[in-house]
Amino acid sequence: MKKYLKGEISRSRATLVVVFVFVVLAYQLALFVYKAAERLLVLHRDRPDTVYVVDSALARRLLQSVEPQSSSSLTPNLSQTSASPVVSRPSSHSLRARQIVENSRLRRVESFPFNPNTVSVEELTRLGFTLKQAQSIDAYRQKGGRFRRKSDFAKSYVVSDSLFRRLEPYIEIPLLDLNLADSVAFDALPGIGGYFARQMVQHRKRLGGSYSDVRQLLEIYHFTQEKLDKIADLIQIDSASMRPYPLWELPVDSLRKHPAIGNYATARSLVLYREHNPPSQWTLQGLLQAGVITSSQYERLSLCYLKPPLPQ
Repeated sequence: MKKYLKGEISRSRATLVVVFVFVVLAYQLALFVYKAAERLLVLHRDRPDTVYVVDSALARRLLQSVEPQSSSSLTPNLSQTSASPVVSRPSSHSLRARQIVENSRLRRVESFPFNPNTVSVEELTRLGFTLKQAQSIDAYRQKGGRFRRKSDFAKSYVVSDSLFRRLEPYIEIPLLDLNLADSVAFDALPGIGGYFARQMVQHRKRLGGSYSDVRQLLEIYHFTQEKLDKIADLIQIDSASMRPYPLWELPVDSLRKHPAIGNYATARSLVLYREHNPPSQWTLQGLLQAGVITSSQYERLSLCYLKPPLPQ
């Protein structure tokens, strides 16, 4: 009897071992199939299957513009035309499948130029961010956040050091053009604030509509060199945005409004200088030597983009 019970126990244990091994193998097989399916989804994301969609309106226009090849052929060959009504698009997948693709470590990442302030969520995932990380960056921007420098992007908690090192050469944050920005854009610069933002716009108008040198910001009352140093790498003046100041053409009332001239007497003297000297002598150096302007005014006018004198 004891031998019989021992035999039954041994067979039961053996059965349990077989069942356990079978369960482990089944789990491993299921995991392998899942991983294979996940990899297949990722591969399809990088090399998507294609759905062909016909633009019916474009197709009708092409049918009207292309003549049949022969009397027996009533349908023209649209593939030989310059435009095609066939558009290739990646096929759609379920939400769960898209999540697997975006969060997968297996997906192929890309490196391409991008502005972190405008790049889309989809483009961020292509750059190597997970969907959750990309959405976090977008949420920061939606709340008014802005990346002014590459280092600002590096400080984001979802940007790892290794990822930033790869992407840094591709980050392109446009500089703020002093002649195209409004007070809101100026206000967003570090250390500027509402008051100086308004003054920067007003000073641009006083200069004749455009800055020609960033040092002209120092002419604004209480705008210090320290303040300029904080934004120097964030601003620029594109030559295409500069307006030449017509110093040699304006009347007295207009000239006296220029910050570097500033009074009626100097403006009047400048007009008299023009009237009594040939255009070949209409230079800032000539004005300085004639005593029309001071050395300080000369330096400030030298920063201006002046319109050359008209030949007479």
